[in-house]
Amino acid sequence: MKAVVVLCLTLLAGPALAAEATAVFAGGCFWCTESDFEKLEGVSAVISGFAGGEERNPTYKQVASGETGHVEAVQVHYDPAVVTYPQLLSWFWQHIDPTDAGGQFVDRGAQYRSVIFYGSDGERRQAEASRDALAQSGRFEAQLVTEILPLNAFYPAEEYHQDYYRKNPLRYKYYRYRSGRDQFLEAHWDDPDQPSWMPAPAAAPQGDAKSRIGPPWEGAAFVRPDDETLKRLLPETAFEVAREDETEPAFNNAYWDNKEAGIYVDVVSGEPLFASVHKYDSGTGWPSFTQPIKRDMVTLHEDRSWFMTRTEVRSRYADSHLGHVFNDGPAPTGERWCMNSAAMTFVPKEDMQRLGYGDYLSLFE
Repeated sequence: MKAVVVLCLTLLAGPALAAEATAVFAGGCFWCTESDFEKLEGVSAVISGFAGGEERNPTYKQVASGETGHVEAVQVHYDPAVVTYPQLLSWFWQHIDPTDAGGQFVDRGAQYRSVIFYGSDGERRQAEASRDALAQSGRFEAQLVTEILPLNAFYPAEEYHQDYYRKNPLRYKYYRYRSGRDQFLEAHWDDPDQPSWMPAPAAAPQGDAKSRIGPPWEGAAFVRPDDETLKRLLPETAFEVAREDETEPAFNNAYWDNKEAGIYVDVVSGEPLFASVHKYDSGTGWPSFTQPIKRDMVTLHEDRSWFMTRTEVRSRYADSHLGHVFNDGPAPTGERWCMNSAAMTFVPKEDMQRLGYGDYLSLFE
């Protein structure tokens, strides 16, 4: 099948994650969206309901009128140790028509439009990055119109709408077939019900309570996509920096003046690299740090380009070009790790636990 690699955002959650998290998506008729998400390993429950409007506790009839501002949506309850938020995003794209602004398939009207509702700034960034990667993949010729909106509230629908596909299997199958949804999905994906992200590492042997699945960027768990794939899916500047060793413009990049607490991870693999607690204003226009989170997460190489000798910094597992390190930094290390924003993704502190970086929260104590 045509794999849509979710890059560094396809993070397999680590053992320190919370037991359950929730996410809200609108993909047209919630009977279908609920059914699709409940197929996914790691999802414990999916609730059909409404989101996006001003009416409190709306009924199905009110939302169906198209006058409440709400859309039919689902609240997905999931275990981040099994399936991550970026993987939910990937699954969502595989089960909707992201180019339809007037509804979804046979269901027409604003109440059926596709929306990703985010609950934090980190989710917003991941949703936008996922959308941009899909757009750049060329899978859809038309422009993607799925909205990315803040979640204000989610209201469950009436009980008879919950698990409709199980309670009324014949009626549901007939409706779904006539809707044109599956025909559209099969025309755009080789297998819509096959997760498109890279395979997860094998589970630890049963009975070994102390065994843990390692981070997804380590060893055989991570296989870097080939450059042809990365060129399709990464933003142009990110590919040029990470894979072609280019340098982004000073003072015109994402993180040079970012002061938010969190960590910076490799744009391809998600391996942790730098933390905000070590970041400082070097005056160069690039994000600069006094040290990496761990020295063994980066590799150093002699760089003789541009008629000078410098020390290049690359990520250990993805082998992405990150930047250079110089011996003119402040105490306590005297080092300036001058990095390219485009080679990294920022993970806010409040999202670290959920996204598998809970082991690094001690940096902020």
